[in-house]
Amino acid sequence: MRLAVVSDIHGNLVALEAVLADLRDRAPDAIVNLGDCVTSPLWPAETMALLETLKLPTVRGNHDRWLAELPIEKMGPTVRYSHDALTGTQRAGLGALPATLSLDGDVLAVHGTPDSDTDYLLEQVVDGRLALAPAALVRQRLGRHRASLILCGHSHLQHLAAIPGGGTILNPGSVGCPRYADNANPFDAEAGTPHAFYALATKRKAAWSFEMIALGYDNAPVVARARANGRTDWARGFLGDPGFR
Repeated sequence: MRLAVVSDIHGNLVALEAVLADLRDRAPDAIVNLGDCVTSPLWPAETMALLETLKLPTVRGNHDRWLAELPIEKMGPTVRYSHDALTGTQRAGLGALPATLSLDGDVLAVHGTPDSDTDYLLEQVVDGRLALAPAALVRQRLGRHRASLILCGHSHLQHLAAIPGGGTILNPGSVGCPRYADNANPFDAEAGTPHAFYALATKRKAAWSFEMIALGYDNAPVVARARANGRTDWARGFLGDPGFR
């Protein structure tokens, strides 16, 4: 079995299309989506339309839930832009996505942790930045949940970890959003790159193997779209350059 794992697309249609094109040659058995599908000042409606045609197994991210549940007055500008771009039926569909998915009997897919879409599974905040969490804390966050492979997103940081008694945990990173794109000063936080991140997980007999992919693509249209919508914070994040041309 070969799974492609995507997460945190965040309305970046250009990045999603690049990943899908890359996957045509890799021919996975299935593509699993770990949520936060469309929230961005980019192409929420267009990304949603494409995802609706793909019908991927998808878990609900915190942004998907917020689009369905948050009162308008509590929405920040990114969530509000995405909310207004979608139909009520689309927002309700995002909110109705499952919080967890079990795949092929021994794969568990979540957005954050099995019990929270806003908590990190593999990371913890240290001095305002994300650091890898110790194994004991990861096991605590897993709680009663066990699987040979656990898929998580939310942090936008690509990582793979083997937890004794807890299986292997894979975060594929973010397809469409550098971690601090939605930040006025993205380079004050962790260094990163605006590649489109995803992963492949292949099971042969009882063993999992992984490919962690950072896909380069032409993100000039993303920068232009963010600027056109008045979001220089996102434009800076996708330029990957603190000089901000």
